[in-house]
Amino acid sequence: QVRLVESGGGLVQAGGSLRLSCVASGSIFSINGGGWYRQAPGKQRELVASITSGGSTNYADSVKGRFTISRDNAKNTVYLQMNSLKPEDTAVYYCNAPRNPLPAYWGQGTQVTVSS
Repeated sequence: QVRLVESGGGLVQAGGSLRLSCVASGSIFSINGGGWYRQAPGKQRELVASITSGGSTNYADSVKGRFTISRDNAKNTVYLQMNSLKPEDTAVYYCNAPRNPLPAYWGQGTQVTVSS
């Protein structure tokens, strides 16, 4: 069983930046890749960004050019650098580690609130 622990959320003004971190209890990100999802009140959880084991990245259109996902294999950590934040980025952000065909691992979530 792998545990994922997120940190770095908080309250920030529009235009500001935050960096989220997700530490895994094992080296799952270097093997399976990882991702960040978010869920706003009343909305479905959506993919924000992902990174494969080979380092390829993918972003939701709404965050392209503003968010950057990265990984530190030595620290078993995936990061999400969020710049130029907008009020519509407000959500609970969840770290994800896939392990197909089994259900993915999920973190407990970290709240990001962007004020206008």
